[in-house]
Amino acid sequence: MASAKAITSPVPDAWYPTLAVLMLAVGLVLTASFFIYEATSSKRNRSLAKELTSGGVASVFLGFGSLFLLLSAGVYV
Repeated sequence: MASAKAITSPVPDAWYPTLAVLMLAVGLVLTASFFIYEATSSKRNRSLAKELTSGGVASVFLGFGSLFLLLSAGVYV
């Protein structure tokens, strides 16, 4: 039986805290812009595509930011 290779991360461990902070910051800014858009635009002027795109991109950044935050804290998920 051949020896198996160890599974390694494609991202260096030292980058986890930096990626967590950057991705969470970008996600929070996009979330804030989404809320400002919802609060300031009238119901007739809203675009479903813009809402879904803005919410989806913010969600992806917050999700990966949370993942890297957990990884940098030593919680390997």
